[in-house]
Amino acid sequence: MIAQFEQERPRLRAIAHRMLGSFAEADDALQDAWLRVEKADTAEVENPAAWLTTVVGRVCLNMLRDRREHAFEMPDPVIDTKEEPEHQAVAKDEVGLAMLVVLDTLKPDERLAFVLHDMFAVPFDDIAPLIDKTTATTRQLASRARKRVQDRPQPNVDLPKQREVVNAFLKASREGDLEGLVSVLHPDVTLKAGALEVIGGRTVAGRASLFRKYATSAQVQHVLIGGEAGFVTWVDGVLFSAMAFTVRDDKILAIHVIQDKAQLAALVP
Repeated sequence: MIAQFEQERPRLRAIAHRMLGSFAEADDALQDAWLRVEKADTAEVENPAAWLTTVVGRVCLNMLRDRREHAFEMPDPVIDTKEEPEHQAVAKDEVGLAMLVVLDTLKPDERLAFVLHDMFAVPFDDIAPLIDKTTATTRQLASRARKRVQDRPQPNVDLPKQREVVNAFLKASREGDLEGLVSVLHPDVTLKAGALEVIGGRTVAGRASLFRKYATSAQVQHVLIGGEAGFVTWVDGVLFSAMAFTVRDDKILAIHVIQDKAQLAALVP
């Protein structure tokens, strides 16, 4: 079974990441699961992949239930600095930062039901015992979570168009062009940066224009953040921030900013 675990590791890590929102915690969960698998009697396990999924799911569920509040922390998205088509194809399977932020608002049982069923096609009959619920209740939990997830900001334009809009935002920021910023922001745009949440096109534009001195001096690298357009900035050679953008109808609908230095150092290749 250990050999099967190693074969399944990429998928199991993806499950743990979506459950926990943190790559470090996901790796801790896999280590815990590996120890459990090593000690378990697996002679009668008929479907190793499904069994391993439930082991990892249970470990993650326990971690979520024991987790202390860590509001204001951004989850860990996949940040890809490479622009080759094959990387863009893989990035389409990544989870956007807006999705991870919503997942972090779900209750542990809701998150498990949604992640395992909707993202990894685990039957509700197999999920229900993990949370000590009936199949019907588990289905309701996933449905409730699904509605929350569907309400998140979602892109509806391709990556080149996302890049075009993000570049317009960057140009306007560097020039201190308030009206230019307003023109590329959706009227209901949301900016999230740690504890800060700003809503509304003109309000977000005003906030962005305040950072003109950083925008003009920063070194910018375009990246994919959770499969969507974004960029990473350095100021005076020091990693400063990562900004993820959700573009809808040629307007920026959401901006998520990561500025924690330790988190950035772990995420940026």
